[in-house]
Amino acid sequence: MKTIIKLSEVYKIYNANLPNEVKALNGISLEIKEGEFTAVVGPSGSGKTTLLNCIGGLDKPDKGSVIVDDIEIVELKENELINFRLQHIGFVFQSYNLIPVLTAKENVGFVMLLQNKKKVEIEQRVMELLDSVGLKGLEDKRPNQMSGGQQQRVAVARALASKPRFILADEPTANLDSKSTNDLLDIMEKLNKNEGITFLFSTHDQRVIDRAHRVIEVVDGTVAADKTIK
Repeated sequence: MKTIIKLSEVYKIYNANLPNEVKALNGISLEIKEGEFTAVVGPSGSGKTTLLNCIGGLDKPDKGSVIVDDIEIVELKENELINFRLQHIGFVFQSYNLIPVLTAKENVGFVMLLQNKKKVEIEQRVMELLDSVGLKGLEDKRPNQMSGGQQQRVAVARALASKPRFILADEPTANLDSKSTNDLLDIMEKLNKNEGITFLFSTHDQRVIDRAHRVIEVVDGTVAADKTIK
């Protein structure tokens, strides 16, 4: 399998040279292969979210190399980075981050609008994606008319809309009950198995960890353990 993400000696320090200095990432190195279903775990403050943010170009490391899809994203200018995220990466967040005034189908299609896709192409893909995450018939509902589980499914469909190489999911089940979590993980596993989509989770949730094919434990900004399970 091709390496899709490679970090080499990555450091991210907050409040550098101050009494409350925090080394969120402390020389971390790891590789993620295409098609993996991987969970990054560790205690609060271990660096999990910072790790995902650096991979997704939402945070810039202070030192080190972050190669995503054969591109060194640390060297990209801000406008290049925005375009890179738009074309290559899908994001799923703990708080859903849906646009309240837009319907489910409008939220899912928003990224494709930014990509200047044709209206017919957007409509077709949006309906296919909503169907694939079990939301057929709810396309005209706004976020406040849907449950948390349904909103997170919209977020997954939105993440997939741009046909990204991989999905970064930061605590995606934190606000969901057990049934919604299991339903969401069923969908993600199916997408991983049938379409080869790479998933990288940051999570405390044992339900996610139990489904992961690989578990990377991060402690104090370094990889403490890396175990392939399936």
